[in-house]
Amino acid sequence: MANDIRICDKCNHIQLKSIVPKLKKMAPDTEIKIGCKSYCGPCGKRAFIYVNGRYISAQTEAEALAKVEPFIKS
Repeated sequence: MANDIRICDKCNHIQLKSIVPKLKKMAPDTEIKIGCKSYCGPCGKRAFIYVNGRYISAQTEAEALAKVEPFIKS
């Protein structure tokens, strides 16, 4: 089953160069969609990743990645 992973390229709390490879390692067959998610309020305050219908947010990129892992379909 395919995963739906989306991240915002304008988010101040994540770095695309580091987060994309980590997400690809978690879900190798998934196309990660990058672009504005119209989630600017929370995005301006915390790192967030949209995964399979859920907005996952945390104070840091590393915390967000840890929270995302249980929602990745294998």
